Amino acid sequence: MGMRYEDFVDLSYEPKESDLITEFYVEPQRGEKLKHSVGAVAAESSIGTWDPTLSTMREGIKDLGAKVFDLNEDSLVHIAYPEELFEPGNISQILSSVAGNIFGMKEIKNLRLLDIKFPETLKKSFLGPKFGIEGIKKLFNVERPLVGTIIKPKLGLNHEEHAKVAYDTWLGGIDIVKDDENLTNMSFNKFNERIDETLKRRDRAEEKTGEKKIYMPNITAPLEEMKDRARYVEERGGEYVMIDIVTCGGSALQEIRKYLEGENLVIHAHRAMHAAFTRSKKHGISMLVLAKIARLAGVDQLHTGTVIGKMEGGEETITINRELREERVGDGRYPQDWKGIKTVLPVASGGLHPGHVPRLIEILGKDIIIQAGGGVHGHPDGSLAGARALRESVDACMEGIELKKYAKTHEELKKAIEKWGVV
Repeated sequence: MGMRYEDFVDLSYEPKESDLITEFYVEPQRGEKLKHSVGAVAAESSIGTWDPTLSTMREGIKDLGAKVFDLNEDSLVHIAYPEELFEPGNISQILSSVAGNIFGMKEIKNLRLLDIKFPETLKKSFLGPKFGIEGIKKLFNVERPLVGTIIKPKLGLNHEEHAKVAYDTWLGGIDIVKDDENLTNMSFNKFNERIDETLKRRDRAEEKTGEKKIYMPNITAPLEEMKDRARYVEERGGEYVMIDIVTCGGSALQEIRKYLEGENLVIHAHRAMHAAFTRSKKHGISMLVLAKIARLAGVDQLHTGTVIGKMEGGEETITINRELREERVGDGRYPQDWKGIKTVLPVASGGLHPGHVPRLIEILGKDIIIQAGGGVHGHPDGSLAGARALRESVDACMEGIELKKYAKTHEELKKAIEKWGVV
């Protein structure tokens, strides 16, 4: 009555609209046949097990089995899962199913979850972003790319030093200042004191510049503490919070999104630790999958890579940016219909400086945040000048002026180019 691994392969199967569909790269262990290995993936992620002689198996249960319906010579595999296998609105359970035990199976040498398509019923069970790109644009009331910076050094500054650096960069034209992924409530920089002082400086910067300024504090912590920190931020006039979504996990992310449904706090998602499972091209989970999950869960902004800079990205970054910004359908053989789920604003960050800006905008478009840490604070004349240089580079692009030409009349940009060049 049981099912062998090979029984989970049905190349004649036509996926239903209600199926969840995954795309994997599968590399069998030496001596294993591809059909056996991919069947093992489908079995373990649905109803199967290593022993095909289960006395507890019956026909009704067999209907819930995942089906490998497509194989090709490049070891790309498509698997369809009946929607009944998944609990609506439960990211943790979905990932435990399609990306759970399968990565450690002895039949598999390498396995990478490349893409995922959620059926309509599952998609509708998630909140999605509250603000999205449209809401963020309304908040800032600008059409150009937003410019941001991260307080550097990541750790070590006290709350007053932190706020002073933020203030200088806001005066220089930065729109958004954020904490880094490992700055939370430190002995040398207490969360509440940092919020109070930095938001005071934000108000002063807005008054002086006449521009909207945003501070994104990192509220990452155990869930109840995250709620307390989010509430503290909003009570003091903050409009954003930042969460390390990978280290917090899907459950905490969903719960904080639900908790903030009635509040006016934009969620900025940092992807710290993602490369532990996204970087390998043969094993793990792609950043595209993580981005789709983050959009369903309801982040408004997400780090996506830079194409250029210190972080790895490239062509996949372009695909992810389109996936997050599409209103209806994304890329892929089985495109995701996003109707009813708001868009997410991509954040380009990692080793950027003013000389990267023209190329970034050319590749990724205007609906992005260009975020530079060292590329602002490493300016020869300090953080304020570095902020001006970054903003000037965006202004030059919006005016259609070549960067080196614009730098002739903008000293801060000129010095940035002298130090880092133009990519």
